[in-house]
Amino acid sequence: RARLSGSRPRLSKAKSLEPLVKVFTQPHYLQNFVQSTFNALPADKVKGARIVVSGDGRYYSKEAIQIIIKMAAGNGVRSVWVGQNGLLSTPAVSAVVRERVGADGSKASGAFILTASHNPGGPNEDFGIKYNMENGGPAPESITDKIYENTTKIKEYLTVELPDVDIGKVGVTTFSVDGGTFDVDVFDSASDYVKLMNLSGSCYRLQNSHSVLTTGAVTCLCCHVKSYDALHGVAGAYAKRIFVEELGAKESSLLNCVPKEDFGGGHPDPNLTYAKELVALMGLGKSTTQDEPPEFGAAADGDADRNMILGKRFFVTPSDSVAIIAANAVEAIPYFSAGLKGVARSMPTSAALDVVAQHLNLKFFEVPTGWKFFGNLMDAGLCSVCGEESFGTGSDHIREKDGIWAVLAWLSILAYKNKENLGGKNLVSVEDIVRQHWATFGRHYYTRYDYENVDAGAAKELMASLVKLQSSLSEVNQIVKGIRSDVSSVVNADEFEYKDPVDGSISKHQGIRYLFEDGSRLVFRLSGTGSEGATIRLYIEQYEKDPSKIGRESQEALGPLVEVALKLSKMQEFTGRSAPTVIT
Repeated sequence: RARLSGSRPRLSKAKSLEPLVKVFTQPHYLQNFVQSTFNALPADKVKGARIVVSGDGRYYSKEAIQIIIKMAAGNGVRSVWVGQNGLLSTPAVSAVVRERVGADGSKASGAFILTASHNPGGPNEDFGIKYNMENGGPAPESITDKIYENTTKIKEYLTVELPDVDIGKVGVTTFSVDGGTFDVDVFDSASDYVKLMNLSGSCYRLQNSHSVLTTGAVTCLCCHVKSYDALHGVAGAYAKRIFVEELGAKESSLLNCVPKEDFGGGHPDPNLTYAKELVALMGLGKSTTQDEPPEFGAAADGDADRNMILGKRFFVTPSDSVAIIAANAVEAIPYFSAGLKGVARSMPTSAALDVVAQHLNLKFFEVPTGWKFFGNLMDAGLCSVCGEESFGTGSDHIREKDGIWAVLAWLSILAYKNKENLGGKNLVSVEDIVRQHWATFGRHYYTRYDYENVDAGAAKELMASLVKLQSSLSEVNQIVKGIRSDVSSVVNADEFEYKDPVDGSISKHQGIRYLFEDGSRLVFRLSGTGSEGATIRLYIEQYEKDPSKIGRESQEALGPLVEVALKLSKMQEFTGRSAPTVIT
């Protein structure tokens, strides 16, 4: 037992713990969270149980894994599974918890995941930890609330003095603890994930993908980051095995796929701003080569749960991506051949998925931001495919978003669309698929403006001002029409509130919405995923059904709404920013 000396984590009640490394390495800080988590769980999920401990490989992960192993032993855990070198993507952890079976026939009761998602890593950057339950999904608020409460009153934590385990070597290390055995099983995380993703063809229609890939027309590109030599996240631990060895892509098509503790000094966030090398290679940015761009590109974030899909000189918005996957799932992906149970999106995500659901007569759900809401629907058999605008896409095969799954889904759709064209000439391209989708379902012009590290006080004042303004739609429309007379009228303005159809829980204050008569939307949210300051996210959407108007550039089509959003919110006045940090 070790007594605490006043270190208290500032844990969000609804999120994982993601402070800076320098905060996390304070005496007892990590131990506080881990013990508070053990104390919040039912006793049978700890004593005599098996847990998973791994992460995205960021700085301080190896030290944290050793601490958690010893604390697991101190709390009576019987066995710990660790991915080799401590590496497991967030979706892989979910899959391992749900599917991996021990020698005695038992499964894991949960997992500690060491990641700060798409945030930077390194001695002066972010570290994070969260706990997933036995369904493979994030802990519900009933558990995270208990964890938070425990962190405010914890007096001691339990640990055992054990030698460090060599997590770089596959095998089982057994210790004697309190008269019983305690095992640490280090396994090949790549092999396990390949098996769990079932690349034999029952999940994906990839039998023909070798033909497509070997023509050089489709190139898989993963694990890209900002401009610092495109640093690597944990997706690199899987990329060669899946895309090269399983699917036949050339190894040269994989860029920067060696996981690094600091992601090469960059920002592992798959978007048009931070994935500059990939963007240039795909013909969407400044390129140092005159080579013809590949037909297909993809990027992953630090823990490989997010994805960005690109075609030759073409960007697929995440909102369109999940809608297109849903629209083609039954025909293109054998896993869904029996049909979809339903689909869901986060509230800020565009309504492209709504239109597909209506067209295919599918159950549809609009949920707050946070994957746990999708997990509830999936556990209840209500949802098969889901996604969010922040580059997260997934299905009910696990209970986390899965970046590699999304790439495989797109390759499967490409293979299906090109089943009569295996020679590789005149391929149905990513752009062709997207434009065909728009012609069928209409186009949702969409953009997101991120204002990062804004003064928290100023950000809260901006949001409060928008809420106050909602009390009078006539005043709102007077302001809107004074800014741009050519935009539609606002017919509803509110703060999004969600009642979970599964457990009845209510989530309030999930984003400020301005809904226009023509289906356009303005959404404002504060994001808490950064370590310092606040991030204001502004989402702007316009629906267009006229086939003659679906080919415009997004920023041109959205120009009037952007102007309205910035002036209505007084963005520059409150933040001091003349432009967003990132435009997606």
